[in-house]
Amino acid sequence: MNTNQTGGPLFTWTQAIYALHALSLLTGILGAATIVGAFLIGWPSIIAVILNYVKRSEVRGIWLESHFRWQIRTFWYGLLWVSLCIIFVVLTLGIGLLIVWLPVGIVSLWFVYRIARGWLALREGRAMYS
Repeated sequence: MNTNQTGGPLFTWTQAIYALHALSLLTGILGAATIVGAFLIGWPSIIAVILNYVKRSEVRGIWLESHFRWQIRTFWYGLLWVSLCIIFVVLTLGIGLLIVWLPVGIVSLWFVYRIARGWLALREGRAMYS
């Protein structure tokens, strides 16, 4: 692993953003909130996405850009899938609540997978390909 790849402040920012997302996941796992709820509306993930956009221009053209893209897409695609689940429940007049737990559960596992896989790749100095 090259120190130029991992030693700078942008690497530290990327680590911090993964840590904020992980904090949201832990809040959902250990607390009264759901994983999906804690990830999408919890302050750590919201701060993380804001930081992604604020620092995005600084990582453009280097390998960390792939991690920023991975983090941003994780948040927005998760929001899309959960929004589709909510629309389904509304359109079925609440009857969809009987089965909506399955796709929401899958999205929860997907969040955990994306944050864990991305953070591990970052620690190994590898770019993410989504």
